[in-house]
Amino acid sequence: MPGSFSSGEAWPEGAPPGNPEGYGPLELLVIQPTPYCNLDCDYCYLPSRNDRHRLSMEILDAALERVLESPYLGGDFTLLWHAGEPLTLPISFYDEAGEHIRRAQERWAGPPLEIRQSVQTNAMVINDAWCDCFARNRIHVGVSLDGPAFLHDRHRRTRTGLGSHAATMRGIAALQRRGIHFQVISVLTEEALHHPEAMFHFFVDNGIRDVAFNMEETEGENLQSTLSRPNTEALYTQFLERFWQLWQERPEEMRVREFEGLCYLAGSDSRIERTDMNNPFAIVNVDARGNFSTFDPELLSVHTEEYGDFVLGHVQRDSLASIVATEKFQLIQRDLRAGIARCRAECEYFGVCGGGAGSNKYWEHGSFDCSETQACRYRIKLTSEVVLAGLESMLGLPAA
Repeated sequence: MPGSFSSGEAWPEGAPPGNPEGYGPLELLVIQPTPYCNLDCDYCYLPSRNDRHRLSMEILDAALERVLESPYLGGDFTLLWHAGEPLTLPISFYDEAGEHIRRAQERWAGPPLEIRQSVQTNAMVINDAWCDCFARNRIHVGVSLDGPAFLHDRHRRTRTGLGSHAATMRGIAALQRRGIHFQVISVLTEEALHHPEAMFHFFVDNGIRDVAFNMEETEGENLQSTLSRPNTEALYTQFLERFWQLWQERPEEMRVREFEGLCYLAGSDSRIERTDMNNPFAIVNVDARGNFSTFDPELLSVHTEEYGDFVLGHVQRDSLASIVATEKFQLIQRDLRAGIARCRAECEYFGVCGGGAGSNKYWEHGSFDCSETQACRYRIKLTSEVVLAGLESMLGLPAA
């Protein structure tokens, strides 16, 4: 998934021709190789996890063409294989896809352009053959791992109810054996908040050096997050405070996305004006059948009462620019902008998040035209308070 902290950079020299609104620049192309997943995680937001449809190379070619021809392309970007379990498709699929990506780059007539590949996986099938595939196609790997087995296996189970931790750790061992860098993304549920020491030491003891936290969200198929239980905001704060303390004792052992992102903003006195989640065409999402959207990747596969689905076009029929004038895009964009304006006017944390993610606003409030969400209280406000207090303590500043 996209990082929590986006620079929200505008075009360096104003909007290019054909893009008077200054949308983008495109940084992330999320492509669903298949909706199918070999796990049945109880907090997953995705529907249709039994659907074994497979992305065709014709759809991939069309998706790349739509991006490369668009006025929203500003330079290098990342193609992220995501949504479903990408590695349920064979190695041959990614070798073939890599060749199609290379041909698309060769056809590109503009300045030198790199399309970086990344995959978000549960790592259960990773072995030496998969590592060879990642290496020759230069695919960066993100692994979904919720910490030690007693936490991970509580929520991340197979379709027959078995825990997946052992298989994921075998995949991680293969990556480590081959020297392939990976980042772990851990979902924080209410249960995890009681175990900051166990999680920290598990990561360190297993040589996991790059960690990011995603909170369990009320979203899509997951109608109720365990973080909605009483007193969990206090638990979340205590978890982060303890994890920060442990991290400060051994900062060389691990990168923590949330801490480093906020430390950078504080140290550079930077502020975020918008995030890739609410900036049109900073992210383009394509499902396995060729339907595409922009904004949050989490919105593509869901249907809502207020907005219908979030499919804005099809890569074999529609250009990216052509959907801007459609009624659906205009409705989504209008409500998102209204919600961003509310955040800017009402929230002192606006410079940390740039107005938040529309998917959280919709699933918690039924509209994009709103401000605070539970997700932003956890991910932005509580985390910011912990990090700023930690930095003040490190610098010997008096408590406010």
